[in-house]
Amino acid sequence: MVAAFQPPGTPGGPRAALPAPREMLVDPRFIRLADHFFGMFTQPSRGGGALAVYLDGKPVVDIWAGWAAKDRRWNGANVALTFSTGKGVASTVVHRLAERGLIDYEAPVAAYWPEFAAHGKGDITVRDVLSHRAGLHRVRGLVPGREGILDYDAVVRALADSPPDPRRIRTSGYHAITFGWLVAEIVQRVTGDSFTEVLRREIAVPLGTDEFWFRVPESERRRIAKIFPHLSPPGIRWNTASSVLSWVRPSRGLAEAGMPESFDELVRDPRVHDAVMPGWNGVFSARALARMYGAMANGGQIDDLRFLQPETIAEISKTQPAAGLDYVLGLPLRFTLGYHRPVLMSKVQPRKAFGHYGIGGSGAYADPQLGMSVAFVTNRLGNAATALGDARLARLAAMAQTTVRKLKPTATPAEL
Repeated sequence: MVAAFQPPGTPGGPRAALPAPREMLVDPRFIRLADHFFGMFTQPSRGGGALAVYLDGKPVVDIWAGWAAKDRRWNGANVALTFSTGKGVASTVVHRLAERGLIDYEAPVAAYWPEFAAHGKGDITVRDVLSHRAGLHRVRGLVPGREGILDYDAVVRALADSPPDPRRIRTSGYHAITFGWLVAEIVQRVTGDSFTEVLRREIAVPLGTDEFWFRVPESERRRIAKIFPHLSPPGIRWNTASSVLSWVRPSRGLAEAGMPESFDELVRDPRVHDAVMPGWNGVFSARALARMYGAMANGGQIDDLRFLQPETIAEISKTQPAAGLDYVLGLPLRFTLGYHRPVLMSKVQPRKAFGHYGIGGSGAYADPQLGMSVAFVTNRLGNAATALGDARLARLAAMAQTTVRKLKPTATPAEL
């Protein structure tokens, strides 16, 4: 069924939270995209998910399908653990604060967080952190024990007391998990408030959407879709695989940055939702993500809300300089200021778009040149070959891009 919904609230002021809709929304121009999405979740083994699209500041797609658990269908209220998708949300908090002069991208992190200057890190800037050039990618062994990363204060102290990787001077090194703590602590030091409170104040309340969580309220946890399968490769224990990879030179950086002890078990531990780990434990709805990125795709405006200034969006969407391959992933990644360029299953890749994908398949982004945002969340991690990821979002995004380019023929491939 198709339903139109508009956010409540007074102009420019706080908005009441949007209720989870019971009816789906599909603009007729996006029927082909919706048909493809529904075909992705035809049986419980494929799990479920939700897809949302904004165009020119208005919702045009808000749909869901499949199973939130083996015995429970996905509905309009479900949310999902989206892994690195949350990096984009955390970065957006920084940009809201920077716009008001509370954070300077060029300022040393130590100006806000004095302990950070230890071991020669006094010249590392906020821009370096947002572009994965702080040299603090290592999470493996950062704090002791499999549950050590649940202790925010211990992790933050360990990061402040860590020496930076010297390769940061030359190029980026993807901070797969540590990114979130670095951003969160900068925010906390600047504002004097907890990161979750600032997130609520800067993102959830203005957008009128509660579903931006790193620490999930107890009353909302029933809405979280159950993720599957296990992250470990078939027949290989996570800790064994991460230990082996940490000794192999080409994969050492990946093991250091993204494979802490017993992480495959930790992602299913309910205590994850008590912790603040913005690098990976964000729980969102596709609807909420699409609305946030929809504002940024629409020149910073959503309904009567000025979410960000156009000048800010232009700055944060610039590709950050890096020479050579990312030293963690071994790939020529193109980071913007807290985001990366989205990858589409298309010959035409958007050159000005920015957002963040997560392992397993979820992700969201804004394309300011098309005025479009796309967000996809799922509980089915990857495909039969690997749980780390697949091409579902890349295909959905390509279809959405094709549709909008037909609607806006002046947006030529050269302009994209």
